[in-house]
Amino acid sequence: MRVRITFTKQGALRYIGHLDLHRLWERAMRRADLPLAYSQGFHPQPKISLAAALPLGFSSRGEVLDVRLNEEVSVEDISSRLKDNLPPDIKVREIKPVDERLPALQTQVLSAAYDVRLTEPIDGSELKRKVESVMMAESILRERRGKSYDLRPLIEMMSVITQADGTAWLKMTLAAREGATGRPEEVLAALGIEPETARVERARLIFKD
Repeated sequence: MRVRITFTKQGALRYIGHLDLHRLWERAMRRADLPLAYSQGFHPQPKISLAAALPLGFSSRGEVLDVRLNEEVSVEDISSRLKDNLPPDIKVREIKPVDERLPALQTQVLSAAYDVRLTEPIDGSELKRKVESVMMAESILRERRGKSYDLRPLIEMMSVITQADGTAWLKMTLAAREGATGRPEEVLAALGIEPETARVERARLIFKD
């Protein structure tokens, strides 16, 4: 049985990394006494797959994992077993069985949608001007790990949301494919905004149909 779980990652858990999050889920599932399926070989590992790594310091409303179980267990039973074994900063939003034959979860991620709240006040019209400049650019050359790349094609959508009080924040959808991943902090740098002055939350992951 293959089960897909959508969950939030908030609070202090923003500062735990991908591997630690994997271990957290593994411990929670063992404590919940779920019938985990394991890999073969000398060091069997539970078949738990997280869709996409979330950078340190980012919160999320829409992380996704797949887990394989050796037995059929109802969604309601899985939910009730996990409820008391996960930390408060992780909330399960959805649990659903999926086809065992589907490709690996990580290979199905296309994009990621982010909400970016700015901690330093900025005029909404000025922010819109910066966003339009970036979106109209033919290319935005950046460097990552000593190699240059074009950030522009990795920005699929970006818009400014202006509040009633005049403050503004950003919504952006960035490519999240293997070898072609846009990072919110690099988009902020291209906008001339210090990444340290923003709170980034991943709203959801977008998968192939």
